[in-house]
Amino acid sequence: MYQPRAWTYVAVLAVCLCWSSLQAGVQHQVITDPAEVAVLKAIKKSLIDPNKNLSNWNQGDPCTANWTGVWCFDRSLDDGYLHVQELRLANMNLLGTLSPDLGRLSCMITLDFMWNNISGSIPKEIGNIASLELLLLSGNQLSGPLPEELGNLRNLDRIQIDENQISGPLPKSFANLDKTKHFHMNNNSISGQIPPELSRLPNLVHLFLDNNNLSGYLPPEFSELPNLLILELDNNNFYGTKIPASYGNMSKLLKLSLRNCNLQGPVPDLSRIPKLQYLDLSGNQLNGSISLGKLSDEITTINLSNNTLTGSIPINFSGLPQLQRLSIANNSLSGSVPAILWNDTTLNATERLILELQNNKLTEISGSTEIPQNVTVWLQGNPICLNGNLDNFCGSEIGDENDSESSTNSSASCPSQACPPPFENLPVVCFCAVPLLIKYRLKSPGFSDFHPYKSTFEEYLTSSLDLNLGQLDIASYVWENGPRLSMSLKLFPAYVAANANNSHFFDMSEVQRILGEFTSWKIPDKDLFGPYDLLQITLLDPYIGGAFQNLILRFMFVFGSDLMLI
Repeated sequence: MYQPRAWTYVAVLAVCLCWSSLQAGVQHQVITDPAEVAVLKAIKKSLIDPNKNLSNWNQGDPCTANWTGVWCFDRSLDDGYLHVQELRLANMNLLGTLSPDLGRLSCMITLDFMWNNISGSIPKEIGNIASLELLLLSGNQLSGPLPEELGNLRNLDRIQIDENQISGPLPKSFANLDKTKHFHMNNNSISGQIPPELSRLPNLVHLFLDNNNLSGYLPPEFSELPNLLILELDNNNFYGTKIPASYGNMSKLLKLSLRNCNLQGPVPDLSRIPKLQYLDLSGNQLNGSISLGKLSDEITTINLSNNTLTGSIPINFSGLPQLQRLSIANNSLSGSVPAILWNDTTLNATERLILELQNNKLTEISGSTEIPQNVTVWLQGNPICLNGNLDNFCGSEIGDENDSESSTNSSASCPSQACPPPFENLPVVCFCAVPLLIKYRLKSPGFSDFHPYKSTFEEYLTSSLDLNLGQLDIASYVWENGPRLSMSLKLFPAYVAANANNSHFFDMSEVQRILGEFTSWKIPDKDLFGPYDLLQITLLDPYIGGAFQNLILRFMFVFGSDLMLI
């Protein structure tokens, strides 16, 4: 996770190739390096800006006049100039292409063009920015291959190019990115074999390559990645490939998702992975019996559906305390259904267990047919359902339960407390305040049902943002394809019961601090929730204009066309 560096300019100078640094001893007024000003103008020239978000890019000096989305180091380097530290131009409805001149911003740490409509290729010149730590290009229309030169970014912490139209192979040079923790390359058209050289990446934590055109075999060397937590390769075509048995040695793995990959062979024994939370091997051609040992006590989801598995249901699927969903539907499993699957479980009021066993060759239930509260068992399409006394198991399928929720924070205990829009009651008290609205998405959560973890998530997010629990309202959440969990969050100013001077608004410095936490990935990953996407931030009317005007201009890189005045 990217953290702002306490080091400042000595380390930066080591990697910046700024021509102006040669002008030692020359006294300058503190302004932006003229070479970088020319680069910014070239970048703007290559873009189409229909909303005129970059209209102030021809007014004054980029660093001192606060050009939209341009963030500079807060003091000059030894050459006497200010230098661009970050380009944050997400969510601005930009079109056009990325200028090769980007590679001349040689001191830059963050390059963010996420959630625009930029087309063309990724310039190979970006590989010249040796200081770059965050390369964020998700959600555009970028095409063409990934440049080999990106493998030169030895300080890169995160590369996000997901939801584009990138094609061609994965460069072997990416094996040089030994500081990179996050590879988010899903939902593109990347093809060819996954380079086994990627197994040399010592700090890789998340590898998302799902929804591409990858083929060949699964590198068994991935088991050598010492810090890998999430591996998602869904919806590729590894036709005829077996899942390497060595994947059972991934000691830190939390999530393994290989859905719809045309895989064959047996289900590997993953019982040696001590903290595995989520396993999805559905929609393949896996065969043979399920010879898994006892999986991790932290497992929430097991999906082996839509394969050609045979044999009996292992009793090792019972006694898993966190299990929310077991799906082994649409196989050729036979024999009896062990009632211990639902009898050996204790659920509280917020927990559910769904057992999807339909469309197999199961003939009887071994044990009690009494189903505990909050447990659903589906057996439709098995011979056992020819017995007319099993309506609890063989009734009409309801379909997948949609784990989603919408709520309001208006309390029935204060009906007379009418808050005029855009004011709202705080989640737990009758006090009118104006929230910040955040559209947030868990990209790879380690669960199937959010209900039991909602309060844990609230504690995690508020503590990460240094807020109180009462300042957060999860207005709604819904599952999206992936599966990913999208949320609408409301953040409220702090309220203290004994304080007669509670503010109805965040002050400007607090808004800036909170937005900075989200946009710089300062919120630490938590194993259960995985990485997040920031999709949209909305400021309501009282935060627009006046003392907040400069703040709005500085954060237009986030709001862009999604800025809403209400």
